[in-house]
Amino acid sequence: MHILIIGCGYVGKRFAEQALERDCQVSALTRSHQRAEELAAMGIQPVIGNVLDVESLQGLPKADLCLYAVGYDRSASDDKRDVYVTGLRNVLTEIKETIPQLIYISSTSVYGESSGAWVNEKTDPQPANESGEICLAAEQVVREFYPIEDESRNGTILRLSGIYGPGRLIGRKEQLQTEKPISGNPNGWLNLIHIDDILQALFRVADSSSESPLYLLSDEQPNRRIEFYSELAKQLGTPPPVMPDKPTNNLGKRCDSSLIRKELDLKLLRPTIQEGIPASIT
Repeated sequence: MHILIIGCGYVGKRFAEQALERDCQVSALTRSHQRAEELAAMGIQPVIGNVLDVESLQGLPKADLCLYAVGYDRSASDDKRDVYVTGLRNVLTEIKETIPQLIYISSTSVYGESSGAWVNEKTDPQPANESGEICLAAEQVVREFYPIEDESRNGTILRLSGIYGPGRLIGRKEQLQTEKPISGNPNGWLNLIHIDDILQALFRVADSSSESPLYLLSDEQPNRRIEFYSELAKQLGTPPPVMPDKPTNNLGKRCDSSLIRKELDLKLLRPTIQEGIPASIT
């Protein structure tokens, strides 16, 4: 299998590494010549280009699968909507006839729920902020190019809750160690998914004919924010979290990922934070 990765960051790079271990051919788009050298050293075929530069995308190779996992680089000057929506449209225009399968990484920020209610794939997405609106607009672009009714192409949208794993809790670890305040409603719900489970879900989607064009991926047990940071402090051996903000009625949402687990027989490796935190801090 030949896999093209657009967005070879925290998720994309790890997916590429595991794909290479499975003897897949992997190509990846990058804006940086230095990054291209790093990818080549890993065994990945780099393609120099930018999702906002249409001409640079003409070199994208034909492949069996495209993983689109572009995140927003806050250090760049590009507008987030341009990157997520216009950039996606540019890429899909180029690959729509040459790559039959697409997995698009989206976000549960498309849900604007604030009462603590459960959300799933059937929940009507009503974003509560601009970030969620942009993610939903990008999903609509995916459907333009990979329509559900087109049996010759398969486009799966994977809405991820908060990603954690090795290297993703460094800031929080420092806050706990130095007893710095952690902002946010302590009673609000926190939905997380460990990188190990993202990767196994991606391969499950890639290797099978997904029954659904849309999946929500989160672990099996949402936690109150105070519960998560208390558990993190316990496992790090630091003082308890300092969370000075008063509880509010904005409880957020609780994500139900039972559909993907059932349809793809996906058994999470880190179903709760009790398994996920140790696999993130070691």
